[in-house]
Amino acid sequence: MTTATTTAPAPAPVTTPPGASWAAVSALARFETRMLLTRVPVVVALAVYIAWTVWRTRVSFDGFPALQDADRATQDGPLLVGLAVLLSANHAVLRSRRHDTERHVDVLVLPRWGRTVAHLLSVAAAALVTAVCVGGQFAWEALKPGAVGHGSPAELLVGPLSVLLLGGFGVLLARLVTAPFAAPLLIVLLLFLATFLGFSAGGWTRWLMPSVGTYSVVTLPSDLIGRPAAWHALYLGGLALALMSAAVLLSGGARLRTAQAAVAGAVALTLIGAVGQSRGVPETVTEARVRASVTPEKLHTCVERDATTYCAFPEWQPRTGDWARAVGDVRALAGGDAQDRPLVVRQRVEARYGLDADATLTPLTRPGEVTVGTAWGGNRVPEFAVAVAGVLVAGSEAGAGGLCDGRMVTVMWLALADRPDPVADLRRVRLDDSDTGSSIVVSQTEPLQMTSAQTELLRELLELPREKAAAKVKAGWAELTAPKVTTDRVAQVLGLEKPEGENECL
Repeated sequence: MTTATTTAPAPAPVTTPPGASWAAVSALARFETRMLLTRVPVVVALAVYIAWTVWRTRVSFDGFPALQDADRATQDGPLLVGLAVLLSANHAVLRSRRHDTERHVDVLVLPRWGRTVAHLLSVAAAALVTAVCVGGQFAWEALKPGAVGHGSPAELLVGPLSVLLLGGFGVLLARLVTAPFAAPLLIVLLLFLATFLGFSAGGWTRWLMPSVGTYSVVTLPSDLIGRPAAWHALYLGGLALALMSAAVLLSGGARLRTAQAAVAGAVALTLIGAVGQSRGVPETVTEARVRASVTPEKLHTCVERDATTYCAFPEWQPRTGDWARAVGDVRALAGGDAQDRPLVVRQRVEARYGLDADATLTPLTRPGEVTVGTAWGGNRVPEFAVAVAGVLVAGSEAGAGGLCDGRMVTVMWLALADRPDPVADLRRVRLDDSDTGSSIVVSQTEPLQMTSAQTELLRELLELPREKAAAKVKAGWAELTAPKVTTDRVAQVLGLEKPEGENECL
């Protein structure tokens, strides 16, 4: 009897398709992204960032933003998110060491450098979420009815790139130092450097920081900003890529040609961006700033509404309607020929000293010309109304700047009487925010002065019904606007009690 034996066929060799490892990286990246975005520090940072952005953007720029300023306003908030991502990404990379599972993870098909790439992709996802928030904030500003100007895409990239840079730094730190306290210490160091370089350095070294916020005292036309925004974005992107590529190399990817090329290219981009952003303001921008400051009329586009011509920089043309409403309110209260007298509202800016300049404009000497600045809304509206009223009463800005007589009562009443809350606006245009006593009235050009007696008389006039007070002003217009008319005489013409306060200019 013979027994037949059969041999089981050998199993077919298992082959791993070329894309299987990247599929594993993608799957791990999705897991790490979900874990990263739900970490408590990241959730809290995003919540605070979004809440702060919503709260601030509701009333930012008094509802009249210049988009070349609004783009820079998106850069500081993402730094909070970036620090949270740094801490959380570092914590995620060290998870296997913290739980003593490193020896188990090392036997997986996915190599160590692949796991690092997955963590870096989760950081990129956090940067993308930040980019959505930045885009939403800027879109909100751009959709406001009073928005003018043009934003810079490079300025808008700073926030997301800062998150990418800080998150990549956290992953790299985990591959360099396995101690769990390294990331918190790094955050403290970064905050110290930000304070030191951000407030102490005024030269090119400040551009080594992720966000370089320039406090803008004056709003400039977008072509006069002069910030190396594109170079800075290139520097941040190159530095982030360099740190991320270095993390891959330290994770066992030193033999990967792609990682080697990425490091070389990233370092080159970083150096190019660093050199480019250190060159300062281009000469062409400096020359353009001088032209805009000295001869703005050569750059203006003018339109005529009723008896007033409005000359503005091209980006501010949509705002002439707001200026016209303010001029119309003042003209409607004036008497004599002031309602139909030709005026020229000319936009002016002092751009020669850059964004941090705080120079007062010289009053215009030509009759009937009024200065309007590049900012609008809030206190700027009653300040402009005071300037218009001063020109209608004194004839020119130079003449209005020297007022020290009873005409100040007429000027201030014309400017404030048609406002929703005249007394509140009186406080807004005065240097000490007062509505009693003597004070300086803020102006785009030469400030005006109000004595205690003039303030007292103005308050009394504002308490009258507007139609009744307007009738008194129009009836006595010639005498109320006569040079050197006294405050006591103004009170007599208006039929008001003689003020008791002092009547001497400061």
